[in-house]
Amino acid sequence: MGQVIPPSIVLIVLADQLGAPVGDLFVGSLVPGLMLSGLYAAYIGIVALSSPKSAPALPLEMRTMAGSELLRRIVLVMIPPLALILVVLGSIFTGWATPTEAGAFGAVGALLLAFANRRLNLRAVIESMRETAKLTSMVLFILVGSQAFSLVFRGLFGDLWVEDILTSLPGGAIGFLVMVNLLVFILGFFIDFFEIAFIIIPLLAPVVVRILAPMFAEFDEPARMALVWFGVMIGMNLQTSFLTPPFGFSLFYLRGVAPRSVTTAHIYKGAVPFIIIQLMGLLALFYFPQLVTGLLTLGVGQQT
Repeated sequence: MGQVIPPSIVLIVLADQLGAPVGDLFVGSLVPGLMLSGLYAAYIGIVALSSPKSAPALPLEMRTMAGSELLRRIVLVMIPPLALILVVLGSIFTGWATPTEAGAFGAVGALLLAFANRRLNLRAVIESMRETAKLTSMVLFILVGSQAFSLVFRGLFGDLWVEDILTSLPGGAIGFLVMVNLLVFILGFFIDFFEIAFIIIPLLAPVVVRILAPMFAEFDEPARMALVWFGVMIGMNLQTSFLTPPFGFSLFYLRGVAPRSVTTAHIYKGAVPFIIIQLMGLLALFYFPQLVTGLLTLGVGQQT
């Protein structure tokens, strides 16, 4: 769910490359993200009812624990991080803070939570700074390379060539969306979302406005609505491709922390139902843009 649930890094990068407000993509992805969560929960519930061995109960010591003690543990574990997430996202959705300001506030809140749990120490801070520096350096090097590529590509009029091909596809807007989603889905098998966002998305943004904006003519800003809808759709598409064998990034992340008794084949097989669920969600998003634009039409989100 990391690609479509705010505050997703994928949505932040996509918003930057599309030229759409980050807050709008966060708001637009909220309903699709909750929809996917509901579909996941429904599937897990069906599996638990039909095959109880696949969803074993809590350990005996947890089941025999007093209700008040279990509730206290749940509250202490869940409420602080959930409160931090709600405050950060709430400040963005209401327009009280920009995503950058909300991110800084979230970092301070995370430090306070670590301090409250007695897990804040010099080693943890240094490790966090090291990982942040590595990630930032990787992104910036990719950005520099993509900008050099884009400069040469545009100098050879490649962007006009791509735009001409995409606007002349049979089926109009539907043909364009099918082609782009298929392309992004396949690319997501092999390369990271940063490369897709920095190289592919800038070539698509002008075509999105030209082809998809007329679909939102009833809104005051049809181009903005088209870009937000497209951005959330691409985010969900990337989430789907990251779960898909043979090179699904999420599958390999899970492989790294799973016990030895769980093989890669087990993970591939277990991911299939969730891939199907996500494709269902992507199809619903394709046919019902209101899932993205509904909250935006109510004035929720960052307008600038």
